[in-house]
Amino acid sequence: MGLMSKILGGRGSRELDDYAELDVRGVDTAVEDASMQVYVAEIADQQDALEIKDAVYDGHLVVADITRLRTEDQTTEHIIEDLRQVADEVGGDIVKKGDDQLIVTPAGVKISREKLGSR
Repeated sequence: MGLMSKILGGRGSRELDDYAELDVRGVDTAVEDASMQVYVAEIADQQDALEIKDAVYDGHLVVADITRLRTEDQTTEHIIEDLRQVADEVGGDIVKKGDDQLIVTPAGVKISREKLGSR
């Protein structure tokens, strides 16, 4: 399974160790020059959502694994609604990808609802 499949749509549970490190020799990886970072998060409860909110308020994009949340639980709905409000407040965007991921963006970043390569 490729790296993007692992991040955006593979099957089964994912661990941080599942993400492949790429060889970045010769590439400037200075974070202080970047205006936005992409964070990968896991949400198991309301406390985890707080870190995601902070990241989005700070102008960063978050891809969150929500498989540890129960879909029938009201806590799940509450967390998703909180993150939706954050995205709205900052002028960002939010989508739920399948049953296992949320993508939350800061201001100026819109998530296309059109899949690439599906023509």
